[in-house]
Amino acid sequence: MLKSKEKFEKLVKQIFRFGLVGGTAFLIDYGILFCLTEFAGVNYLLSGTISFSVSVVFNYLSSRFWVFEVKENANKVWEFMIFLILSVIGLGINQIIMYIGVDKFGIYYMLTKIIATFIVMVYNFVTRKMFME
Repeated sequence: MLKSKEKFEKLVKQIFRFGLVGGTAFLIDYGILFCLTEFAGVNYLLSGTISFSVSVVFNYLSSRFWVFEVKENANKVWEFMIFLILSVIGLGINQIIMYIGVDKFGIYYMLTKIIATFIVMVYNFVTRKMFME
């Protein structure tokens, strides 16, 4: 029973930390998206790709060193490649949601970004937990 309680507490701690890291990554992503689109006149899909990529690097480093208990003997190149592949899939999910939300349904791109971020966040937690630990 104690083992189950410890596992649960560990999971809650990870989810909390993941939320903090994800919230910060969201602010980075959202801020860059807004600035590039509104002030630099970059198309929202290109801005989204750039902002997502910057936030992924932050998220990787934070997840690796603060959220998940990564095996020290893990092959760091292989680990990063898996992270990168999962992130590219996440970017694809993000871009599809952005395109559908903005171009097909006419939803303001910043609101669509919030929806996309929530969906990708769930995907990220599940896949990173599976592959990083």
